[in-house]
Amino acid sequence: MSLSSPSSVVRPELVRLAAQPVDKNDAIAQAAQMLVAAGCIDPAYVDSFYRREQVSNTFLGHGVAIPHGMVEDRALIRQTGVAVLQVPQGVDWNAGQQARLVVAIAAQSDAHIALLRRLTRLMQDDAAMVDLFATGSAAVIVRALSEDRAMGANGIAAQDLPECFAWTVDYPNGLHARPANAWVEAAKGFSSRIQVRLGREAADAKALVPLLQLGARCGDALVISAQGEDAAAAIARMRTVITRLSSQEKADAAQAERREAARAARPRWQPVSSLPRFSGLTASPGLAVAPVHVIAEQRLMVPDVPQSLVEGGNRLQQALILTQESLHTLADDTARRLGETEAAIFKAHSELLNDPELVTLTCQMMVDGHGVAWAWHQAVEQLANRLAAVGSPVLAARAADIRDVGRRVLARLEPSLPLGSLTALPNEPVILIAEDLSPSDTAGLDQERIAGLATALGGPTSHTAILARTLGLPAMVGGDSGLLSIASGTIGILDGDLGCLYLNPTAADLDSARQWQQQLADQRAAEEQQRSLPATTTDGHRIEIAANINRADQAAMALSQGADGVGLMRTEFLFLERDHAPDEDEQAAAYLAMGQALDGRPLIVRALDIGGDKQVAHLKLPREENPFLGVRGSRLLLRSPDLLEPQVRALYRAARDGAALSIMFPMITSVSEILSLRETCEQIRQELQAPVVPVGIMVEVPAAAMMADVLARHVDFFSIGTNDLTQYTLAIDRQHPDLAAEADSLHPAVLRLIRATVDGAKAHGRWVGVCGGIAGDPFGATVLLGLGVDELSMTPRDIPAVKARLRTVSLAQAQQVAAQALACETADAVRTLEGVA
Repeated sequence: MSLSSPSSVVRPELVRLAAQPVDKNDAIAQAAQMLVAAGCIDPAYVDSFYRREQVSNTFLGHGVAIPHGMVEDRALIRQTGVAVLQVPQGVDWNAGQQARLVVAIAAQSDAHIALLRRLTRLMQDDAAMVDLFATGSAAVIVRALSEDRAMGANGIAAQDLPECFAWTVDYPNGLHARPANAWVEAAKGFSSRIQVRLGREAADAKALVPLLQLGARCGDALVISAQGEDAAAAIARMRTVITRLSSQEKADAAQAERREAARAARPRWQPVSSLPRFSGLTASPGLAVAPVHVIAEQRLMVPDVPQSLVEGGNRLQQALILTQESLHTLADDTARRLGETEAAIFKAHSELLNDPELVTLTCQMMVDGHGVAWAWHQAVEQLANRLAAVGSPVLAARAADIRDVGRRVLARLEPSLPLGSLTALPNEPVILIAEDLSPSDTAGLDQERIAGLATALGGPTSHTAILARTLGLPAMVGGDSGLLSIASGTIGILDGDLGCLYLNPTAADLDSARQWQQQLADQRAAEEQQRSLPATTTDGHRIEIAANINRADQAAMALSQGADGVGLMRTEFLFLERDHAPDEDEQAAAYLAMGQALDGRPLIVRALDIGGDKQVAHLKLPREENPFLGVRGSRLLLRSPDLLEPQVRALYRAARDGAALSIMFPMITSVSEILSLRETCEQIRQELQAPVVPVGIMVEVPAAAMMADVLARHVDFFSIGTNDLTQYTLAIDRQHPDLAAEADSLHPAVLRLIRATVDGAKAHGRWVGVCGGIAGDPFGATVLLGLGVDELSMTPRDIPAVKARLRTVSLAQAQQVAAQALACETADAVRTLEGVA
């Protein structure tokens, strides 16, 4: 069938106006039956539409869904046809996706490609799409899907919608990725169309990239408007979210100013000689002396391998899903190691993947005959270049973020591409020089092999710079491209305070720099000595302070912050960022390495905790309607001996070889689960002739807290996961964009469950730890101390402040505060007690 005769594909008799399907399946059934009646498909092909929905998402975006069948069922297609179901009120397609135009495709070959090209271009014009959703003429829909049209430069008209409010940007750094991400999350909670206008330009509030492209700076006047059934509620919510962020944005900016002022006031190192140097911008303070290692600039040559649109679309969908999962895990890991502010970087990266323009651009190029990897790379570059062209240093840094997340997806689409540039570093510490470093690269740097960073591109507000400061690595950004011509191995002195890289220093310069480094090291040692003191109250009560980390190479940093050991090693990180599960040998080596890094200090290893918000794609677990209430944690392990037994064997092997570890099982709700897990542990322990090790459980659900006195008969210790316990107690998804702020672990109901756990444990002489978020809050730690908790485990960077606070109070004071907290009516009331202790 010729592409030059689109009317033979889109016909008025195959358009149903004002349809009212009860759900997605009904919408597919109505469209498919039109194709059957028109003689386009065999009735048996209808089932192929449903099977396609089980393996891929056919929601194209902007209110359009394109259900189609499986490739292997094409023999059931009698002639190419397209059925269009107009659903003005919308029908839920998938979570957060509502279709108003259902375009069911039955194509024998590629006769539908021109149609898809027109659809993706139409989707850039919101006004045209609104007309299609509401028109009473089938001819209008046929014409729109049959005629080629030029794609406008801006798909959204700069006219305010009926419900609106004006707001002047008071974020000191303007509308950058992290607050914009919060706007997007809030907007997605409503079915109404929501837009943000700056001058003559407007952007979809549910799409991160267009919002960033506005380039809204502090002082700019915006209009936020909405149209739809819940427009008033949407505007009220957007106003709340937008204005609530102002205080945090101002606080972050003020902290940055104080940090900069402190940096400027500090004495600086000066070279003895007149040395050749490269100047840039300071990104992270400190002095590094080491050979340089230059990562050569890589221009990606992505092969263009055309394939069918269906196959390419499936590959893209799978790559996006896997990348979303890995970014979620990276954010979780970063939050525990570095903090929530740094983790927000990768949460914003995850939202970038939801931007419909990225997928639309990719689909357009695939429709034009290009391969999915090539098309994705081009789409990413187009959007990144558009952001960089805005002229704002902040948005130029966001262009780097788009390329970073794009590279992650590209690695899934084309694994053979040389994307891992940081895997072959010298064993000795080096000053790493690159054209630019992505946030992902920076967050994953091996600090034992990196002395400092210098990049030709980037700015002090980039996410890479933020992460370098958090990691304590001296860094310079924005040096010129001549940096890349330096020969690897050249000795350099990187001054992060001044933003300079000196080359070929004399012996006198090296002596001077090393003396300066020694002074800084002595200062840090004194600080570490203070941090290493135990958390002992003024009346002599000691509480253990441990760290939440995931890998052995993170142990040194945790210990330098004052950790007494590791209270939570999360083993799911061994299973992520890969396409297969680690075998028993690999796991055993990882657990032993962690034990050795801790040099005999306590190590609690949590068994694989998959499910809920943590998914591992290669395990191919079934998707669940309510994953937080489904097969997760120990429920999964007990149903999957192939996961449980190799891990338990690896743990006991590490214990046999000297690791001072304890085993902890997650998501426990009953005695029968504990007995089954302990039976497996004991059988394997005896087979390996390994030592007896403590076996404990996570207390994450109210059932476990209320049954603590019973469960304590069968376990050696408890560790309370307050994040999940709060979620299950308050029935609030802790990631819900509207409710997450209300999921406060200092809610009296949560505190009462913690007290019940402690009381139940003490009845049998068991100790109780806490490894959730409030353990790292100095006031929260004080309350937990008063409730009788024995151990607190937290993000390493939170340890010094928690220890310092606990050393200033007595146990009696903490108990008094805890008693008052238990009697409070709200979490806010509990927090008002902070001035008491």
